Amino acid sequence: MTADHRSGLRGPASTVQEFGDAPTEVRESAHYKHEYVQTFVDKWDELIDWRARYASEGRFFVDQLRTRGVTSVLDVATGTGFHSVRLLEEGFETVVSADGSAEMLAKAFDNGMKFGGHVLRVVQADWRWLNRDVHGEYDAIICLGNSFTHLFSERDRRRALAEFYAMLSHDGVLILDQRNYDAILDNGFSSTHRYYYCGDDVVAEPEYVDDGLARFRYRFPDGSQYHLNMFPLRKDYTRRLMHEVGFQRVDTYGDFQSTYADDEPDFFVHIAEKAYLDQEDAE
Repeated sequence: MTADHRSGLRGPASTVQEFGDAPTEVRESAHYKHEYVQTFVDKWDELIDWRARYASEGRFFVDQLRTRGVTSVLDVATGTGFHSVRLLEEGFETVVSADGSAEMLAKAFDNGMKFGGHVLRVVQADWRWLNRDVHGEYDAIICLGNSFTHLFSERDRRRALAEFYAMLSHDGVLILDQRNYDAILDNGFSSTHRYYYCGDDVVAEPEYVDDGLARFRYRFPDGSQYHLNMFPLRKDYTRRLMHEVGFQRVDTYGDFQSTYADDEPDFFVHIAEKAYLDQEDAE
């Protein structure tokens, strides 16, 4: 992708998020396009802190992919490109970076050049029609950064998972993460900020939560603030959907650990394998 093509991803710069007069009633899967405005995207890396994120997650994702012999990866929620760049740095042969936000993709492309001189292969795509916009078959698909919770209807979630499943090789793997919404819904919000949103002096916390909405507020040192409306997925519900779409085995980690108390982790990571299992292996 050339710089000219990259710049063509951006439309007129938007600086104001649009939630209307009743922001807690905004519960639509496509609304994220009005949430990731240019000024918010420009601050996103302050929230992540690439260097701190690199240290906190260690080699977890790289090792999970390596042990399964993965060479090609589709990053379906690349955001500003952190994991796509990391995988290219680690020598994975094929990495394609997709996102529904043109602003995020432009930032990811810039970050690829900034961190290592990588020319990211970026594609703007809606997960619900992923096979229409992205071509090929992949050993692994990653959907990270709590991105799957932008889908508000079960129909959309099933459709997206089915699209992921269809684009994987016969023994492919899907890695998908989410906030620990179980703990937020049942016990209230708390966060160590050790693993995902590591930026200093950036506050990310829920402003409103019910069974159908988690509205998060992000406050930055310069006084600016932004919001994201997301669906509070429960862990076991996500695992069930993965199985029902066809994934044979789903392992779930809490903050990258295989053993955890359900209320402790900030994030869950689901690793769903497509390969067919004999009944004895599945039990």
